[in-house]
Amino acid sequence: MTGWAGALALGLIAGAGLWWWLRPRGILALALAGALLTGLAGYAVQGSPGLPDKATPPRAEAYRADTEFAEERGKLLEDLGNVGAWLNFADALQRAGLTEYSVEAMTVATRAFPDSPDLWVGLGNALVVHGEGMVSPAAELAFNRAQQIAPDHPGPPYFFGLAWLQAGKPDQAIAVWQDLRDRSPPDAPWLPELDRRLADARAMQAAMQ
Repeated sequence: MTGWAGALALGLIAGAGLWWWLRPRGILALALAGALLTGLAGYAVQGSPGLPDKATPPRAEAYRADTEFAEERGKLLEDLGNVGAWLNFADALQRAGLTEYSVEAMTVATRAFPDSPDLWVGLGNALVVHGEGMVSPAAELAFNRAQQIAPDHPGPPYFFGLAWLQAGKPDQAIAVWQDLRDRSPPDAPWLPELDRRLADARAMQAAMQ
C-alpha cells in the first residue's frame, strides 16, 4: 500500500468513526472533521505520499500515562458536553504520543468555542506537553486568554501554576498560585489542594537555592 492509499484509508476510517461517535454533537463533529482534513492536507504538502510504506518508530518521549492535568482537570474544569469531549480527545492523543495532533485538536476546539476558558487551558496544557514540559510563549498566551475570559475561574491560574512547576520554574508557579490564593474566598473548595501545591513549589524553590 502506498503512502497515499494509507493516508486515504486512515482518513476514511477515522472520519467514519468520528462521524458515528460525534453525530449528535453537530459542530464538534464538523470541527474534528476539519482537523482530520487539515492533517491530511499537511501530509500531502510535507510528506512523501508516493513512497512505499515503512514502519515509523514511536516517539521515545511518548506519553503513555495520563498527565497531571488529565488526572486533575475534573476538579476545576468542565468535563461534560463538547468541552469535556475535546479535553478527553486531547488526553487520548497525548497518551498515544501524538502531542502535535493534540495541539491541533485543541486549536480547532478554541476556534469552535472561543469563549470557553477550559478549552484555552486545555490548549495551554497541550502546548506544554508537546514542548516536553516547556512553557512556551504560545502556552502562556493560551493560559492568559483563559484568565481574561473568566478572571474569577480558579482553573486557569491553577493549571498555569502547575505548568510552571512542572517546567522547573517554582518562582513563577508561586507568583501565580499566591495571587489565586489571595483572591479566593476563605471557604473555597480548591484551597487545600492549592496550599499543598504552594508548599511543593516553595520546597522546590528552597532546594534550587
